[in-house]
Amino acid sequence: MADRTAPNCHLRLEWVYGYRGHQCRNNLYYTAAKEIVYFVAGVGVVYNTREHKQKFYLGHNDDIISLALHPERVLVATGQVGKEPYICVWDSYTVQTVSILKDVHSHGIACLAFDLEGQCLVSVGLDSKNTICVWDWRRGKVLAAAPGHTDRIFDISWDLYQPSKLVSCGVKHIKFWSLCGNALTPKRGVFGKTGDLQTILCLACAKDEVTYSGALNGDIYVWKGINLMKTVQGAHGSGIFSMNVCEEGFATGGRDGCVRLWDLNFKPITLIDLRETDQGYKGLSVRSVCWRGDHILVGTQDSEIFEVVVHDRTKPFLIMQGHCEGELWALAVHPTKPLAMTGSDDRSVRIWSLIDHALIARCNMEEPIRCAAVSTDGIHLALGMKDGSFTVLRVRDMTEVVHIKDRKEAIHELKYSPDGAHLAVGSNDNSVDIYGVVQRYKKVGECSGSTSFITHMDWSTDSKYLQINDGSGRRLFYRMPSGKEVTNREELKLVQWASWTCVLGPEVNGISPKYSDINDINSVDANFNNQVLVTADDYGLVKLLRYPCIKKGAKFKKYLGHSAHITNARWSHDYQWVITIGGADHSVFQWKFVPERKSKEAVHIAPQETLADSNSEESDSDQSDVPEMDSEIEQETQHTYRRQVYKEDLPQLKEQCKEKHRATAMKKKERAPGSGVKLHFIHGYRGYDCRSNLFYTQTGEIVYHVAAIGVVYNRQQNTQRFYMGHDDDILCLAIHPLKDFVATGQVGRDSSIHIWDTESLKPMSVLRGFHQLGVCALDFSADGKRLASVGLDDNHTIVLWDWRKGEKLSTMRGSKDKIFVVKMNPYLPDKLITAGVKHMKFWHKAGGGLIGRKGNMGKTETMMCAVYGWSEEMVFSGTCTGDICIWRDMFLMKTVKAHDGPVFSVHALEKGFVTGGKDGIVALWDDTFERCLKTYAIKRAVLAPGSKGLLLEDNPSIRAISLGHGHILVGTKNGEILEVDKSGPITLLVQGHMEGEVWGLATHPHLPLCATVSDDKTLRIWDLSPSHCMLAVRKLRKGGRCCCFSPDGKALAVGLNDGSFLIVNADTLEDLVSFHHRKDIISDIRFSPGSGKYLAVASGDTFVDIYNVMSSKRVGVCKGCLNYVTHLDWDKRGKLLQVNTGGKEQFFFEAPRGKKQTIPATEVEKINWSTWTCVLGTSVEGIWPLINEVTEVTAACLSSDKKVLATGDDLGYVKLFRYPVRGKYAKFKRYVAHSTLVTNVRWTHDDGLLVTVGGGDTCLMIWAHEPEGHREIRQCDSEESDVESEDDGGYDSDVTRENEINYTIKALSTNMRPMTGLKPHLQLKEPSVDERQGVVRGSRPPVSRALPQPEKLQTNNVGKKKRPIEDLVLELVFGYRGNDCRNNVHYLNDGADIIYHTASVGIVLNLTTSCQSFYAEHSDDILCLTINQHPKFPNVVATGQVGDTGDMSATSPSIHVWDAMTKQTLSVLRCFHSGGVCSVSFSATGKLLLSVGLDPEHTVTIWKWQEGAKVATRVGHTQRIFVAEFRPDSDTHFVSVGLKHVRFWTLAGRALLCKKGVLSSIEDARMQTMLSVAFGANNLTFTGTISGDVCVWKEHILVRIVAKAHTGPVFTMYTTLRDGLIVTGGKERPSKEGGALKLWDQELKRCRAFRLETGQVIDCVRSVCRGKGKILVGTRNAEIIEVGEKNAACNILVNGHMDGPIWGLGAHPSRDVFLSAAEDGTVRLWDIPEKKMLNKVNLGHPARTISYSPEGDMVAIGMKNGEFIILLVASLKIWGKKRDRRSPIQDIRFSPNSRYLAVGSTESAVDFYDLTLGPQLNRINSCRDIPSFVMQMDFSADSTYVQISTGAYKRLVYEVPSGKPVTEQPHIDRITWATWTSVLGDEVIGIWSRNTDKADVTCACVSHSGLNIATGDDFGMVKLFDFPCPEKFGKHKRFLGHSAHLTNVRFTTGDRFVVSAGGDDRSVFVWRCVHAAH
Repeated sequence: MADRTAPNCHLRLEWVYGYRGHQCRNNLYYTAAKEIVYFVAGVGVVYNTREHKQKFYLGHNDDIISLALHPERVLVATGQVGKEPYICVWDSYTVQTVSILKDVHSHGIACLAFDLEGQCLVSVGLDSKNTICVWDWRRGKVLAAAPGHTDRIFDISWDLYQPSKLVSCGVKHIKFWSLCGNALTPKRGVFGKTGDLQTILCLACAKDEVTYSGALNGDIYVWKGINLMKTVQGAHGSGIFSMNVCEEGFATGGRDGCVRLWDLNFKPITLIDLRETDQGYKGLSVRSVCWRGDHILVGTQDSEIFEVVVHDRTKPFLIMQGHCEGELWALAVHPTKPLAMTGSDDRSVRIWSLIDHALIARCNMEEPIRCAAVSTDGIHLALGMKDGSFTVLRVRDMTEVVHIKDRKEAIHELKYSPDGAHLAVGSNDNSVDIYGVVQRYKKVGECSGSTSFITHMDWSTDSKYLQINDGSGRRLFYRMPSGKEVTNREELKLVQWASWTCVLGPEVNGISPKYSDINDINSVDANFNNQVLVTADDYGLVKLLRYPCIKKGAKFKKYLGHSAHITNARWSHDYQWVITIGGADHSVFQWKFVPERKSKEAVHIAPQETLADSNSEESDSDQSDVPEMDSEIEQETQHTYRRQVYKEDLPQLKEQCKEKHRATAMKKKERAPGSGVKLHFIHGYRGYDCRSNLFYTQTGEIVYHVAAIGVVYNRQQNTQRFYMGHDDDILCLAIHPLKDFVATGQVGRDSSIHIWDTESLKPMSVLRGFHQLGVCALDFSADGKRLASVGLDDNHTIVLWDWRKGEKLSTMRGSKDKIFVVKMNPYLPDKLITAGVKHMKFWHKAGGGLIGRKGNMGKTETMMCAVYGWSEEMVFSGTCTGDICIWRDMFLMKTVKAHDGPVFSVHALEKGFVTGGKDGIVALWDDTFERCLKTYAIKRAVLAPGSKGLLLEDNPSIRAISLGHGHILVGTKNGEILEVDKSGPITLLVQGHMEGEVWGLATHPHLPLCATVSDDKTLRIWDLSPSHCMLAVRKLRKGGRCCCFSPDGKALAVGLNDGSFLIVNADTLEDLVSFHHRKDIISDIRFSPGSGKYLAVASGDTFVDIYNVMSSKRVGVCKGCLNYVTHLDWDKRGKLLQVNTGGKEQFFFEAPRGKKQTIPATEVEKINWSTWTCVLGTSVEGIWPLINEVTEVTAACLSSDKKVLATGDDLGYVKLFRYPVRGKYAKFKRYVAHSTLVTNVRWTHDDGLLVTVGGGDTCLMIWAHEPEGHREIRQCDSEESDVESEDDGGYDSDVTRENEINYTIKALSTNMRPMTGLKPHLQLKEPSVDERQGVVRGSRPPVSRALPQPEKLQTNNVGKKKRPIEDLVLELVFGYRGNDCRNNVHYLNDGADIIYHTASVGIVLNLTTSCQSFYAEHSDDILCLTINQHPKFPNVVATGQVGDTGDMSATSPSIHVWDAMTKQTLSVLRCFHSGGVCSVSFSATGKLLLSVGLDPEHTVTIWKWQEGAKVATRVGHTQRIFVAEFRPDSDTHFVSVGLKHVRFWTLAGRALLCKKGVLSSIEDARMQTMLSVAFGANNLTFTGTISGDVCVWKEHILVRIVAKAHTGPVFTMYTTLRDGLIVTGGKERPSKEGGALKLWDQELKRCRAFRLETGQVIDCVRSVCRGKGKILVGTRNAEIIEVGEKNAACNILVNGHMDGPIWGLGAHPSRDVFLSAAEDGTVRLWDIPEKKMLNKVNLGHPARTISYSPEGDMVAIGMKNGEFIILLVASLKIWGKKRDRRSPIQDIRFSPNSRYLAVGSTESAVDFYDLTLGPQLNRINSCRDIPSFVMQMDFSADSTYVQISTGAYKRLVYEVPSGKPVTEQPHIDRITWATWTSVLGDEVIGIWSRNTDKADVTCACVSHSGLNIATGDDFGMVKLFDFPCPEKFGKHKRFLGHSAHLTNVRFTTGDRFVVSAGGDDRSVFVWRCVHAAH
């Protein structure tokens, strides 16, 4: 029998020939030790040129494609390709991993760069967004990530002179990034006119914001900031691939084969052309350069590395070569010398010396080479070509012997016969040709018969036979040299093969996996001497197996290095080495063979560390010597803990169901019951599938777990306390070294770990997000700071946590097999071990990953437990065969027999160990496991008298052991917890049922007892009185599902699973009588009430049998059910049975005969039932949940007073309802304690206790019933109905608007006006007269006969030198965003300044000087604002903005934290709140920031804003959250309010836990829409509602309602920190008593109201803030008002238009004032020098346009309803008004001579009025044939023409006042215009940008000087161009700040200011013009 273990010899990588130059760059560097680091395939190489030695880094599992060197030049970072690629940071000296960075990129990692300090690493992914990621690489943590570019990025670099700045470049772009907070913000480099926009390949940063970059055309582009400053032309002939910076300057390398050196100012020093040197060749291309001192390293495209010494630069040294790009297939070894020959698709054949590790010969052929062979005498080398020919060369001088082409298809294999006489050549033409060597390679035979291409061949030793393999998987034999096929296999039996390279045949069966036929092995080669086989496969694995290996799935050792497929593998002639060649990586690997005797000596050498083990686990054969798996362990490994429905899924399922049940939701629902229950005691301990989960706490209590509950048991008082934070089965428990905290892990889709305090039972931290299905093992580190956890997913992921912060430190896939235990090294917190099925692994932390090595044991055993010993390298583990293994480091030192059967638990003491096993024995050992000091057997005989129960059997399997307080604590598989005294007696403390579902439950009719019966085949009686113990137990022959006491309590009936039932004596449990009439399970059993005369027995056979108890006869059978019977109830008289079935049918039968009755639903309720345990019928209709497709109500029980119905369901919820439960989806109280299925619930006889049993969790839980009135406020009381009531406290238009508003980012804006036609920049230009006449522009004679062209525009200040405008600076903003944002006005600096926002600017207004300053870094509208009130952070403000999707790009929503005084950005937080950020709040210490999103989930996130780190995030609510605020005294508690909900949140570690507000404590309270929140002392919270009430909450329970605090919605509340007073603001009509603003005391009991005196009918306050004696108020009408507390005086600080858009702007002809007219029906006069609103006129209708007369004495206003009005400026009296049109007036203009008024409307008309005819305003004429609505109009300077821009993108000119169109272009070109506001016309075609496909330029205005034009567009940008601007896409400057849709823009007099009016933001911006110097 062949040995089936892996071979004992192994391979060690000795040399790699090659360097990856193709598709990679900048991957070659000198380390600090002057070694060279680079990579090939999947291996990092450190090459010492002086000693000619290589070291290898093998931590990757796929091709490496990027490399970066740490500034200290010892550490290296490498990035790989792959589906889940990772980055390794490793030490080039030790070649060990320092850190692993993973889980961010996909596809691959294209570039890497360290920053100057080496703290941060930046990486660029190969995914579609080319994600850029910045890492804190030591911790393996992502600091920031953002989409890099839509196209490939080739290089990235940190700016070494400016912190937090990076530059990236790639296809047609270069980007300059700044890192702030967690945001990477790019600015694109502007190529401008200095250079062409082209692909940038590499870059280097210099000081003073200068960046040098190499371009595709060979130029060097020099950047200053983001602008291209200059170019160095022709630095290289073509693309510059690499740029390296060092102390002396820069080195560049290009495709032209040159390396150039430049000094620090980029002046050329020298040029080295490698093509011209000795080793050079045509086509040499440089991919990488590195310059250090006088040495330069150069890597080329063709896998060579040159070293150039600067002063001798003509003679570069070639220090490494490999094959060039192209597949490498051919490999042959010399028969007598240590030489290997390779040939590749690069058409070269190369000979390598295996001793010198060097290339010694190279020859280029005509064709790609596919195979090679060396003749037996070593003289000839035969090469098979891709074109079907083969060539024979002489080895010594590579001269050709013959060249023969007999085939068309590639030659894939050729071999010389052992006697040297023949050469066999196999081709893809399905045949093998035989050639005679001595006959000058004459063809002597041919082997046909194969149906596919030939893959492998071997000769027999006597050269008489040839075996071949072909591509179809057939194996054929031929006689030589004739080529006749051998069909009779008998004659082959004695053939000996000279070599074995075939992949088919019995000798190599073991190379393929056990259950697979796929052959992915490309090459094998047998070493007959050592009996080993080497294989090479498609996955880049080299494997060693024993030879021969007969059985499939042989064990092997595997070696990684090649990345993709390995094409060939061969032993060297003397079997010293194995040579393997890679196809795609075209590299040659040389492995040293270490035979068995050598490898024994090498044991002390640590194995080469790799991420995949070299000692493979993946071989599949059953080792003959692995013992059978123990049944218990077998059971345990088969548990998957998967759930049909996880509790995490319920909210979503509910939402889906809600849609269906909208109708029922409207009905009034029954309230939840007044009484509640509280968990009192649990009988049960989870021992059957968990281990080591039982400990003593600090105070001597005992902590363990069962179901979903952590239990703290006090053994003196026999009481239990419970941790109830979990919502599903707990699977593991670990205790903190100080024994005060416990960690528990649970089952779940995203399973969580809770760390909680055993005293307070409060969660300290909750860890989630990394384990699927469940958490199966936990361990704390010795210092208690870290926690290790193992998941139940297929890879058994291991995670290392900093549990207090909730941060994941590292993760790694643990093992394919189940892991039972994880233990952290008590001496070295970075090390840990895991043990489990067939493995033991030793791990250490490396950055964000863990590196594991398998323990070296001869045969792989399953480990059940493990513990560290007295030193850091000693480990002791218990196996499934009863041995203890003793390990030092990773080596098994010895094994000791400890138990019969598995060792389940081992515990380390100060001076020894204690173990427990399946044999039920506890053993004490000395500290070396030399001898066993004492054993304790767990037997009934030694049970102490004080035990709380009975042992079920002797020697139960022991699953947990713990020591303390002079005792040994033992947990058994049978669910018992025992305490063993050192002297021997054993006390039983707690017990429960064993494994198996528990269904049967009955409570005694008059004693505090209950009986349970379970699938574990036991019937048990439990005492429910405070002694809480099991009184009796009886083993049954079958499991049971139901039981029932007789009415006198003396007998107990038990139904069994085989269809039989018995009646036993209730005291002794001895049989009275038994029956077996049915085959299926007995599902329910009931005595009739009263004397208990009858017994009804329900079975799964759909029958109910009725027995007479006295006569022991069956007297009736109830027939007619269609499904199995699930529940039974008798009526009080004992005459009627109610039956429920599994098909949800309800039947009634008469007793005792069993006749079926039909009873109408109304009557059923009137019947007096003795018990009610049924779940169907109208009286319990409301107990079925909304999502009844996935959940069944399994049990119910009505209390004896008929008031409360308890139910259990299969999601593990116990619920209480008020009986009767009529109407669907009733309200309930719900309790989570059982994990999955609650199988039964029963009240005790006096309703004092509720008893419930769980199915899977085997628990019996006892709940104390607390009647109404007796209510402590408690945490697990959750009440709800599955459908919320629809009434939410009313409707309010402001709330609805705020909820329904849809914020889109500006970049996605679409036209504001309904335009039609082609955009101007897309229209074809009509040729001008000159062009038509063929006159070329500019060719006119210098002195023209024609008149000079007149000015385009009349200029008003002709005398002065005209100066163009260079820049605009924001001076003033009139506006405040109050209509849909709240809580956004605050005091700063003790009331000296206020801060607020509008559009995308934050505004700080100084109240004494009324000067404004601006924060303008936001890219889109600000939606929320808050200030940090902690004194450490004065004037720190956070603002959140609108955003697109949360993909972390520049358009993602973000929060800016900034200093209000300096306007400096402190941090930018990009977030996943797609849509925008609607609320922000700082915590009490000011260090945390809370944000809420507008995304559909309304996510809530907490940030450490200074670091930009996300602490926690969670789905907030399905509906809109309006506000979330931290409690002013807390960093962990906050409250969120929104549509029909309020939630109270706690931050635990990284998890957010939330509770809903509980209303039931107040009669008829209902959940309303909550709008605002404030806080009081002692955990009071106040929330303002939509109805005007304020709710007062204590913890999360509603305690009081302040009715009608305001008459309308309470929009805002403010808690003053210094005195606790609360300010509220709402919507209210001003009256004598009340106002929209109120100041309250701390409890919200008394208040004082203020009136705002704004003159509005209804005041609507949106924001309040209280300073010293002043209250600041922001209103819906865009006013900000300061109210004095003492005198109630109001002072309006800020005015704005309350509704927009603001359409009209009119600048005064001579003063710095202007008018604005808006949709809100007001016209306002603004004064720029005074910085305020001077006047406001209410028109009563929305206004659309406004214009001053030329003298400034009149104003014309056009209205939306078609009317226009003329006012006199002095008196504001109406001079005249007229309405000739029915649709909006779009523009209105006075002619320059003040005679005419032109009125343009949407009715496609312009009307002319003559003002000299007086105020009756009769229309004198109008312009017709206008193709669309009118947008803008301008008069000519002489008042005789008007130009009109229209909605069809057409500009028209008409005569005034006749209204005739002017069409001749030359005529139009000569007109001089008085003003220019048109966006159309050839003169302004340049103002239209490329990306206006969905949006438009909406407005424009030419300056008075006629030199500039300012425009506004739908994207909210103000742009400044030169005028005229006739070239397309003119150069411009852009100014951001407005929201989308600018409506108008105007220059004020003297071009001093530009005024722009906003559409969406209802704000007016005033920009100061900066003029060019003379």
